[in-house]
Amino acid sequence: MCNWKSGMIIPGLLNEISCMILSMVPFSHHSRIKATCKCWRFVLSSHDFISSLRRRNHLISIFPHDPSITNPFLFDPLNLAWTPLPLSPCDPSLYGLSNFSVLHMGPHLYLIGGSLFDTRSFPINRPLSTSNAFRFTLIHFTWQPISPMISPRGSFACASTPQGKQGGIIVAGGGSRHTIFAAAGTRMTSVERYDVEMDKWEPLQPLPRFRAGCVGFMNGQKGKENEFWVVGGYGASRTISGVFPVDEYYRDGVVMEFNNGNNGNNGVWREVGDMWGHGQRVRSGKIVVAHDHDHHNHNQLFMLHKADIFRYDMPSNRWVYESRVPRKAPDSSPFGFVVVDRELYVLAHHCVDLTETRRSKQHKRAGTMYIQIYNPKKKTWRSLVTKSPFNYPIDISSAVLSSICL
Repeated sequence: MCNWKSGMIIPGLLNEISCMILSMVPFSHHSRIKATCKCWRFVLSSHDFISSLRRRNHLISIFPHDPSITNPFLFDPLNLAWTPLPLSPCDPSLYGLSNFSVLHMGPHLYLIGGSLFDTRSFPINRPLSTSNAFRFTLIHFTWQPISPMISPRGSFACASTPQGKQGGIIVAGGGSRHTIFAAAGTRMTSVERYDVEMDKWEPLQPLPRFRAGCVGFMNGQKGKENEFWVVGGYGASRTISGVFPVDEYYRDGVVMEFNNGNNGNNGVWREVGDMWGHGQRVRSGKIVVAHDHDHHNHNQLFMLHKADIFRYDMPSNRWVYESRVPRKAPDSSPFGFVVVDRELYVLAHHCVDLTETRRSKQHKRAGTMYIQIYNPKKKTWRSLVTKSPFNYPIDISSAVLSSICL
């Protein structure tokens, strides 16, 4: 009943159709029919999706590949509903965008930087950083370019800042990085801030050291001092036997303070010491930030490493074991990690190729999204399973995930 490509479906018509079907079948089959009707909400058109949202909704944006080639999707965990986003603007000479950042601010999504391949460069198998940036308006469901960054970068720290009437975006570090030959990338110290109102990027104090593959977030209290944290990542690289490049990962972080009345231009970086205890792992996993309204508006930092979740304890400057994901992902594949309304969502995507069955009739692939949800306050887990609009295999661990609050 639902066309995955067009995604056009009318919620009011669903109720009429489901009631009509229920009146024609035995009562024993009602539960099955209701489940089928619920699946028809699988993909909604953008108009129906936005109009169906309540006063306050938390969504997840999923960018599985280059958004100029593969449609990103918005997912509503409350109603298990999906809607596709249009493709981002593209350049016919550029392809394979990866290592970009997606940031939500108000009614907008910002797509910033990344690594891509340029057919005009040599060699063409070496990714280059881009300074391009785009803004997606959720109300109109349209993309538009914004001013490019001063320095091209991918795999960088990124966060929204409270300075200015409409806020801003700060980016730090990064460089160029290949998704397969990861250690062959570049590193940089450049830091800059985007003023949303002026549509302008301005340079800030550079990082103390070269740093890429890092995570950034704002921490502090409303109306008081705010700090921009850059955690993890890698700097210099070395080779094994003089042949195989290996990244040197950082165990620490750096912090820039934003004082009231100061846009950060005079901010000074201070270093945060070793965040790991003796003998603990060095390479950071996926890091997400949960806003804690119950503790003076401070943020909580969580890390997912394989199936273990760690919490950052700021007073002791240590990563502390928090919990473990109850169930493994299908085929033991890596997880995706995102915060939705102060809960940790651990995502796994599984796609079964039904064309390998004994029947000769061709079937489409069936995609399923497995989500395990951890509540840090209650220390409890729950789970949900829903159909996925990605009827092809995706690497959810390398997909760019972002939470949205409307």
